[in-house]
Amino acid sequence: MCTEVYDVVVVGAGVEGSAAAYYLAKRGEKTLLLEQFPLPHSRGSSHGQSRITRKAYPQDFYTEMMHEATDIWRQLEKEAGWEVFRPTGYLAMGKHNGNFLQDNISSLTRHGASFQYLPPLDFRRRYPMLTYPDNYAAIVDPDGGILRADKALLAYQAMFQKHGGRLIDGAKVTSIRRGNIVTLETPNATYRGNSVIICPGPWASHILRPLGVKLPLEVVRICVLYWKERQSGSHDASKLPTFYEDDLGFPIYGLPSEEYPGHVKICLHLGPEIDAESRDQVDAKWVIDRMRNYVRDHFPGLEPEPSIVETCIYTNTPDCHPVIDYLPGSRNIVLGAGFSGHGFKLSPVVGKVLGQLACGEKPSYSLTSFKIDRFPPQAGL
Repeated sequence: MCTEVYDVVVVGAGVEGSAAAYYLAKRGEKTLLLEQFPLPHSRGSSHGQSRITRKAYPQDFYTEMMHEATDIWRQLEKEAGWEVFRPTGYLAMGKHNGNFLQDNISSLTRHGASFQYLPPLDFRRRYPMLTYPDNYAAIVDPDGGILRADKALLAYQAMFQKHGGRLIDGAKVTSIRRGNIVTLETPNATYRGNSVIICPGPWASHILRPLGVKLPLEVVRICVLYWKERQSGSHDASKLPTFYEDDLGFPIYGLPSEEYPGHVKICLHLGPEIDAESRDQVDAKWVIDRMRNYVRDHFPGLEPEPSIVETCIYTNTPDCHPVIDYLPGSRNIVLGAGFSGHGFKLSPVVGKVLGQLACGEKPSYSLTSFKIDRFPPQAGL
């Protein structure tokens, strides 16, 4: 048994756990980061080449958080010495005067963020490669863009170790014992920490159930789809920013032709429910069928057959807001879970507030919307 006691042990080296570990090590806390799989891996929610970042959100508390998150992304990029964030802008598309666009405008205005509103005619003129209903308008968020996901995760982990943190991969936590000092068991070693942060991703139910905690989490598999340009360069980042649309019955997000030249990333923000341990044993044909029709109808400059198919996993809460809170019954075990497919961009600030909670400090942001007790107790374990 290890007699060494860490200030904080972080369980899970996905983007949220790695961000928390980076924050803690940078402020001088003796920090251990444990990851169940050998790194790098593609079994969770933090792998891949790209994620969208933006300040535009219908909920103003996210827009507030993204001000600082954007600054930290740029700072991390400088520390690491390689590109993490590419500013391409972000496009929120929807019905003119509809709730989605109006809520985004309210949040951006309230927090002094830059944006441009494009009424329907201006929207069609600026983005002729898109064919949406005549009443569609858009918001251009100039602070949005592309996060290089794999490189961002590597930057967090490399800078964490540079600041003195210890990272152990291939170390699945099989048991967590509460106490003034928390004890964590892995197949090969035992570790101890004054505080613990759990960022379990889609394995949340597996690790929380033995602790007597059950949350209404839904784990879904996302089809990450790429569509070939009919004309090379027609949808690159100089012509099309990252984008999101949710007024035609289901949410869609996309990125310009960037990571795979000549192929545009357009995905359904939904997917079939899975268990994290059997993610590949599910039929997602309905997703691809729906997306074929969507691309054919709204992106005529793309071939309506996916050219590249990859996968990712979301862990969703009923309200699509994460849980960032102390574990019930423990003031030295902090949980970050249920990021519902939009947590990557927020990770610099999420990591900071998780670290603050682990150190017994008041977090820099209100966590009212992220409290664990907003969900009624779940029957059975």
